[in-house]
Amino acid sequence: MKIGIHHSKDSFSERWITYCDEKGIPWKQVDCYSNNIMQQLSDCDALMWHVNQNNPKDKVFAKQLTYSVQAAGKTVFPDFNTLWHFDDKVGQKYLLEAINAPMPGTWIFYDKNTAFQWVNESTFPKVFKLRGGGGSQNVRLVRNARQARRMIRKAFRSGFLGYYAIGSMKERWRKYRLGKSNFKNLIEGVVRFIIPPPYARVRGREKGYIYFQEFIPENDFDIRIIIIGDKAFAIKRMIRKDDFRASGSGMVLYEKEHFDDETVRLSFKMADQLDTQNAAFDFVYYDDKIYVLEVSFGFIKEVYDPCTGYWDRDLVWHGGQFNPCEWMVDDIVERIKRKA
Repeated sequence: MKIGIHHSKDSFSERWITYCDEKGIPWKQVDCYSNNIMQQLSDCDALMWHVNQNNPKDKVFAKQLTYSVQAAGKTVFPDFNTLWHFDDKVGQKYLLEAINAPMPGTWIFYDKNTAFQWVNESTFPKVFKLRGGGGSQNVRLVRNARQARRMIRKAFRSGFLGYYAIGSMKERWRKYRLGKSNFKNLIEGVVRFIIPPPYARVRGREKGYIYFQEFIPENDFDIRIIIIGDKAFAIKRMIRKDDFRASGSGMVLYEKEHFDDETVRLSFKMADQLDTQNAAFDFVYYDDKIYVLEVSFGFIKEVYDPCTGYWDRDLVWHGGQFNPCEWMVDDIVERIKRKA
């Protein structure tokens, strides 16, 4: 047995490699960007690659490569079911509807006139989203029909940049004032007004569609629950001041008392329905109802290091620190053994 690992700085791979070395799990470093990656994997049973939504090279071919490796009979992390909808809120909309997940009302239109007609029959506020972007970067509140029409016209004309420079600059300033960021990061935000990040240039302008979602009021937080195999862990993210967005706020709570069993149970159920190796679900609540907003496989590992414990599939709580990246390796090893 041997695992091929694509190593990149600050990714899951750093912890995968350390764990493999500690446990004596055979592995080799491979380069997914190389033209001969399939040859590099010839003596491997699996490929593990932490695909990064903000890496422009990953955006070009990651989904195609991982699916091809999977088609070659090898075990892959993330596999097709886990990866195809990553950083794709449009795809997630249909996927969550397919499993009857408790989503807020979500509308996607592919022509201007249909979208305008919907505006005339709708109430506001609504939430506007672009297909991609993390940390609430491309999420905005649409307060009235006039603003919605303006965004629709833009969606079907010039389109939206994949990087919202003004919103990003405001966020950098907010974190700088709170002491959660440094001056260098602030200056980088100024530069981005002139030079968008590489991933935004690769992605190009987002146009030809418009995405609206029901605004769920009276929330001062959201809950993210991550399922990896038979384990679940969670964080509670507080919203920014005078805002409605929690993702990327940097204000996080970890204690078990902030989470309820019903949301954990629902997360396990949806992960099973999606047949996914790893799923991070974002939830909000209103009127005693649970709403799932998005699903992803990726997360910033350091944010979850302070978690105080995790649940197993029977919803039994296991207190103490843990490393979820190790669970990913364990899952791959188990899948390889089952294949053998």
